[in-house]
Amino acid sequence: MPRREDLARIRDALAAAAEAVRPYTPGAVDYDEKSSRGDPVTAADLAIDEVLRGILPQPGEGWLSEETADSPQRLTNSRVWVVDPLDGTREFVDGVPEWCISVGLVEDGMPVAGGIYSPPVDLLVVGSVETGVTRNGEPAEMTGRRALDGAVILASRSEWNRGEWDGYDGSFEVVPCGSVAYKLAQVSVGLADGTWTLVPKHEWDVAAGAALIKAAGGTLLHADGGEPKWNQPKPKLPNFLAGSEPLLDQFRKRWLA
Repeated sequence: MPRREDLARIRDALAAAAEAVRPYTPGAVDYDEKSSRGDPVTAADLAIDEVLRGILPQPGEGWLSEETADSPQRLTNSRVWVVDPLDGTREFVDGVPEWCISVGLVEDGMPVAGGIYSPPVDLLVVGSVETGVTRNGEPAEMTGRRALDGAVILASRSEWNRGEWDGYDGSFEVVPCGSVAYKLAQVSVGLADGTWTLVPKHEWDVAAGAALIKAAGGTLLHADGGEPKWNQPKPKLPNFLAGSEPLLDQFRKRWLA
């Protein structure tokens, strides 16, 4: 079955990437700043990127990675690998165990398969829209929580620190966390009820997690209710919400109306 072959490739790539990052010690690595915002990049990011690119794309498949110069060639491919070699580099640099390796597969503009591996907590989440999602090899599912009151919602740690979540009324629990992909993976296997951000994120931050959320029967959409588009010339999403459809509907009606 072709999809099982894709999932096997994802697992192999994540395992090889985990070996590539092993020589680097979180909290004790040198880094450079690659943007005016001070976004860090380390030798670990680049080593993982090289490993993933050597395993994932086959002839006729596109490639979009945070750590590879983008090429318009990917826009001509129906199958595109969208990866973040080390999602949560800031956490990696600071020694905070909230980073992961993120691999997503987009077909005809839709995320269809993905996997993340978080070495600090040994969490491996892999799935596809055809096969469902697994957590460390065992079938898993979302909480399916429909009510916003009492829900556990994962929030961007940087957004939390900036006070961007201060306006919520306490009707649901907000848990700050680092990597976007790590948050989405946790939601997909029932470790939290939902996650969202109202600030832009790149496709490589979200693609793998979007595939996992869909694989688990959940929903990932924009704050206005629209469906995200993938493998775009400018690969950036304005925002996203992820969880069960009823949960997201309640949030949008209560907080975004």
